[in-house]
Amino acid sequence: MISRVMAVDLRAHVGRRVRVAGWVHRRRELKSVTFLVVRDRTGVAQVVTSGSGMPEETVIEVCGDVVASTQAPGGSEITSPEITVLSAPTAAPPFDLYRPALSATLPTILDNAAVALRHPRLRAQFEIAAASVAGFRSTLDSLGFTETHTPKIVASATESGANVFGIDYFGQRAYLAQSPQFYKQAMVGVFERVYEVGPVFRAEPHDTARHLAQYTSLDAELGFISSHFDVMAVLRSAVAGMLAAAAARTQALATLEVTVPQVPSEIPWIHFADAQRLLGVEDEPDLAPEHERRLSAWALAEHGSEFLFVTGYPMVKRPFYTHPDPARPAYSNSFDLLFRGLELVTGGQRLHTHSAYLEALAARGLPAEAYASYLDVFKYGMPPHGGFALGLERWTSRLLGVANIRQTTLFPRDLHRLNP
Repeated sequence: MISRVMAVDLRAHVGRRVRVAGWVHRRRELKSVTFLVVRDRTGVAQVVTSGSGMPEETVIEVCGDVVASTQAPGGSEITSPEITVLSAPTAAPPFDLYRPALSATLPTILDNAAVALRHPRLRAQFEIAAASVAGFRSTLDSLGFTETHTPKIVASATESGANVFGIDYFGQRAYLAQSPQFYKQAMVGVFERVYEVGPVFRAEPHDTARHLAQYTSLDAELGFISSHFDVMAVLRSAVAGMLAAAAARTQALATLEVTVPQVPSEIPWIHFADAQRLLGVEDEPDLAPEHERRLSAWALAEHGSEFLFVTGYPMVKRPFYTHPDPARPAYSNSFDLLFRGLELVTGGQRLHTHSAYLEALAARGLPAEAYASYLDVFKYGMPPHGGFALGLERWTSRLLGVANIRQTTLFPRDLHRLNP
């Protein structure tokens, strides 16, 4: 059998007989000839045939001769074809996948995600997401991190105050993990530097364009740090690696008409208290969305950077395991990374001694018994450490300029959606 050739490589096979396979992306029937545009994972190839064409999304295999053609996609097309139908659709798609953009509403697209994601623009978004994850992994691997895979069913809530999904675990009360936080901290005691890419679950009743009930979190934790600035430096490297990997997907970026931004060699930062003065607000424990947008605009104008670290958030808005700033105990050794007007990453330095955890839990009125297995980790010596978490879907939507995070989620889970 002739080896299969991908659409993107067809031009290199002019003068040869080849085999291609894919979906009928579009058909154009003229009086004496029919053009079939066949789509595979790399792009599209044009097939010239006679007679009636088959419906769009028919899965076919084509053996034919490759000839040069300036009017065909990629500069070549297939003639004298032998076409085999591998699978015929039993219904037409709810929208035309060959059009440059899907005109359907977002709910319609999400309801029909399995077929909608075949559209080249939608598919390209997830190619960029996949490249970003690959860049994250390769960067941290090069920095001596070990990838881990931690439980997603846990006995207690990871972060006090946040809503969790409770489940029945063989008659016991359990929860879907809000983050791998406790486990990645424990693994610092084993590997010193760890990361994880996996799902997290937040039962928070948000119905916005930036929140999901389940999303993919890119987490990292590292030991033997001096402060949260060491964590910020690693995050900067990770982001640069993600963007470099995304930039290599030139065809996907061209389809989306997107240019990958540059990361400064050192991302600018501003302390939370200074940010409040800059914004003209007082005694606010957190930044509002409008504040994030204004600070990002300031960073772009002042530093030429689309990225900005905001450090030193008030302790009252950070989880109990956050390390306070020794010089200003009301503030924390923590940070958020803003990108194009939106908080993208949260991270910081953690407490690392057993006594400090007991004091922190008591100060917040939280029972130490509920965190017994977590606290045991710190009985046996843990180095100063810290880490961060980045939401993949939020990253992708911001990078590609997509308005709603659901558009960069394969099968979103939110307040209203449990299918498909």
